[in-house]
Amino acid sequence: MRPSTVQCPAVLISAPASGQGKTTATAALARWHRQQGLRVRVFKTGPDFLDPMILECASGQPVYQLDLWMGGEVHCREMLYRAACESDLILVEGVMGLHDGEASSAQLAMRFGLPVLAVIDGSAMAQTFGAIALGLATYRPGLTMAGVLANRVGSESHAQMLRESLPEGMAWFGALPRNEAHGMPSRHLGLVQAQEIADLELRIDQAAQALGRLAPAMPLPVSFEPGAEQQHGQVAPERSLQGVRIAVARDAAFSFLYPANLDTLRELGAELRFFSPLSDAALPEADSLYLPGGYPELHLDQLAHNRAMRAAIHAHHEQGKPLVAECGGMLYLLDSLSDVQGHTAPMLGLMPGKAVLQKRFVNLGMHGVTLPEGAVRGHTFHHASMDSPMTPVASTQPQRQSGKAEGVYRAGRLHASFLHMYFPSNPTAVAALFAPGVPT
Repeated sequence: MRPSTVQCPAVLISAPASGQGKTTATAALARWHRQQGLRVRVFKTGPDFLDPMILECASGQPVYQLDLWMGGEVHCREMLYRAACESDLILVEGVMGLHDGEASSAQLAMRFGLPVLAVIDGSAMAQTFGAIALGLATYRPGLTMAGVLANRVGSESHAQMLRESLPEGMAWFGALPRNEAHGMPSRHLGLVQAQEIADLELRIDQAAQALGRLAPAMPLPVSFEPGAEQQHGQVAPERSLQGVRIAVARDAAFSFLYPANLDTLRELGAELRFFSPLSDAALPEADSLYLPGGYPELHLDQLAHNRAMRAAIHAHHEQGKPLVAECGGMLYLLDSLSDVQGHTAPMLGLMPGKAVLQKRFVNLGMHGVTLPEGAVRGHTFHHASMDSPMTPVASTQPQRQSGKAEGVYRAGRLHASFLHMYFPSNPTAVAALFAPGVPT
């Protein structure tokens, strides 16, 4: 029988805004404590595929999402509880600024009793550093501030000036020097994928070493309680995908895979078989196919030239087998895809239409959708505009009032949309999408 409460040191790392260096600081803390022999688990607040890749490398453990809207409080509570049962330290990287969004990092911290470590870019500041720290700590009553970490500091004297600016009683967790070797490169959807950063291990080690000179304090223990199996009124069906083999695309072009999504499929009984649309000549033996998001626009010619894979996916669809495609996976299904430089290549041609990558966001936000199988939550995040004669069978509902709905397209057992679904939000609906022989 599981204990009703477990304790584990934990902290949520946040900042005044995006771009302050949260991921670098979180990775440095994870690596440094791991080097001290601790078992470190890291979570990422909100929908994000790229930061977790870096944090997984730093911690040596899979990184899961914590989102009160997308996954629900019970789901988040259960993940934290399980992590606390098997870890010596829990780090949660926030999203955007500490108080930004309807389900902000601050709200998450307060809901689960997590103290907040604020990472503030001090590169162009002196005493204002302390004013920002004070504002973050006092803006929302009830928030517990663990302390402050300065990033991109110019010198030891600069760090001392920033430290002296803090209000009395606010803990100083140290400073990371201004050093490009610590930073993480980025592109149009955020950070570059971990597998593309040749010196990633060195970058994380250098950041950990710089932080470790100050021997960062261990966060105070936090009490965690177990969640329940029920989420959003849905109860996971008993192994309803037992024996179902699902081919999952996973390579440099298709890598936007939530660990919790894969866990959900496995808990439903499915056997996952990974493959690469870039390099494999055939699909693994499978009953269903999952094409997640990623960066197909960076691999246009390689995808186009893999005609054997094109034939295999066409055959899968023609046999009436389920095919679920999200965002970049859906772009792969179209007649053609063009990158921002105007280079165009033919894709699979399973969906009529074309897509073109834009230099600016086309859509971004949290979305829910009511499908014939049930209601599912997730998010959209893309630079591609799509033109297709297909008529959507449903439209997503943006969480934000000013948000833009996304179409959901179907052809036989093919299901495609820009929506990145979060499978734990409704395992029953997800099981129906992947179950062979179920008409839609």
